[in-house]
Amino acid sequence: MKLFPFLTLAVVASISYMPKIHAQQFVESSTGRLPIFNEYSSQVAIADVDGDGDLDLCFANGRGFSSASLQERVRLLINDGSATFSDESQARLGNLLGYGRDVEFGDIDGDGDLDLAVANDFLSTQKLLVNDGTGFFTDESATRIPQFAMSSAHCSFGDVDDDGDLDLWFTRGGSSRFGSGQAQLWINDGAGFYTNETDSRLPAQLVSEPMDCIFGDLDGDLDLDMLEGHRAGNSKLYRNDGGIFVDITAGNLPGDSNTYSYDLGDLDGDGDLDVFGANSGIGSREAVFQNNGTGSFTNVTSTVLPNSSNPNVDDNDSKFFDSDNDGDLDVVICRIGGPERLLRNNGNGTLSLFNGALSSVSDSSLDIEVADLDGDGDLDIITAQGESGAFRNRLYLNSGVADSIPPKIPLWDELGDVDTGQGPRRVRALVRDDMTSDTGAFFQSVNLEWSTGSGFEITEMKWGGHDLYRGVIPDPTTAAIVTYRIRAVDKAGNVFVTTERSYQVGTSGPQFRRGDMNADGSRDISDAVAGLSYLFSGGSGGDCLDAIDVNDDGATNIADVVFLLVYLFQSGGSIPDPFDCGLDPTSDAVTCEAAHPSCL
Repeated sequence: MKLFPFLTLAVVASISYMPKIHAQQFVESSTGRLPIFNEYSSQVAIADVDGDGDLDLCFANGRGFSSASLQERVRLLINDGSATFSDESQARLGNLLGYGRDVEFGDIDGDGDLDLAVANDFLSTQKLLVNDGTGFFTDESATRIPQFAMSSAHCSFGDVDDDGDLDLWFTRGGSSRFGSGQAQLWINDGAGFYTNETDSRLPAQLVSEPMDCIFGDLDGDLDLDMLEGHRAGNSKLYRNDGGIFVDITAGNLPGDSNTYSYDLGDLDGDGDLDVFGANSGIGSREAVFQNNGTGSFTNVTSTVLPNSSNPNVDDNDSKFFDSDNDGDLDVVICRIGGPERLLRNNGNGTLSLFNGALSSVSDSSLDIEVADLDGDGDLDIITAQGESGAFRNRLYLNSGVADSIPPKIPLWDELGDVDTGQGPRRVRALVRDDMTSDTGAFFQSVNLEWSTGSGFEITEMKWGGHDLYRGVIPDPTTAAIVTYRIRAVDKAGNVFVTTERSYQVGTSGPQFRRGDMNADGSRDISDAVAGLSYLFSGGSGGDCLDAIDVNDDGATNIADVVFLLVYLFQSGGSIPDPFDCGLDPTSDAVTCEAAHPSCL
């Protein structure tokens, strides 16, 4: 009888040291939902190709590891809205065969639909297909992109020169993706036709075994930098300087060993993009590089991902996503020869293995993506299989809670002709949600809302690569204070609106421009009419005489209107300009204010 208390304590103690096994959240659901082709799939991309509001799948296929084997079809699977997919590859893509290593979507011609780029291995030509708006594509590679044989493992869309269209970066190996070659940068003319500008925009350098390339604003200046992952190590970090890329790897990117992919996400919640590298660490473990905010990284793997949660196995890809709806980014990893793994974030960027959350399936995963595929508000998982085994692509449906956390916009700003205050303004913003991919997160809308005082107008912001969005506020053509904000709505319907910002266009009214009596930003006969109306209504000029006191004599009377009319009708403007605030006629509004403090 006396043994029972000790026995109870022993049982409790043994249970406390057992590894935690959690309820299965991501359930393997491929049967009946994903067509079976048993093709060598290197990558999968997710996009709404037919504009019906749900997310479709595209797989890059082609057999051969280090030498070419069998060409296979790029597969396009159309979603019925509930994550049941039908193969419509041939009908929508034509006879698109090759050694596909990557597929990426982007609107190359500005018509509002998503076009398709394909990266091909084994000294093939690369592919670019144009969407007709309903999800049917035409191969226009021969006329739209450079055509020469090269071996590529990955490509990425991004607006590298801030002109509003999507440019293209391709990795380039040798006779296969495992060789050495010069990365390629092709620039869009705005209509979806590309020119090879590699020589003028990239450092002239050969890199070995490039596996991945991903755009992202790594230094917080609202343009796209580039991170290339190399299987041979010595990955590259390129900073964007006005569309020209500079190699800043030395001193800014920690050394890596065997990188298959990089993913960019704000792991520690400080607003900048950190790096998670699959197989980038010592002994084919993962690596975590923390951003200091300016695009310089520190290897923090041992601190945030200890070896107990970071086994030495053959991993190939990863994605950041919020698996538990707690507002921080977790990580899912795919591997060859074993089940996928989930790492949970404790809120400050420290990751730990979360066993049992995914169905345990031992297969040969080369790529992994996340998105809400069945429309229930949470994030599902899709994997692409190749290299060994049966090549059975997998779908894992999420049984967790729906996303209830709004998007984030950590950085945004307007750019324009700040010197004169004239013209349209470009607004760029980093817009993030609860997951990452080469194309950022998925949103219902990202809109720029702007006003000159009579209600807000709406302009759609265009995706510019990774999490960068760009919109343009048109020139109001008259003097105005423009107020704007950005509104993002994610796939689950959660809304985030930034605070409002304002800027001055032209002058702000008659107190800043002498002679502009009706405050419309110009001086013409209507100002004389406005001046007469002002005088005959008993106006005295108040505290600011600049607009009405055209002849600058300190009084406001009919002589000012006459002076204005003489000036307007003077042939050649031979009399002195009375509108220069007593200074140079090119003085801007700020200078005028300084010259006439009574109008401040």
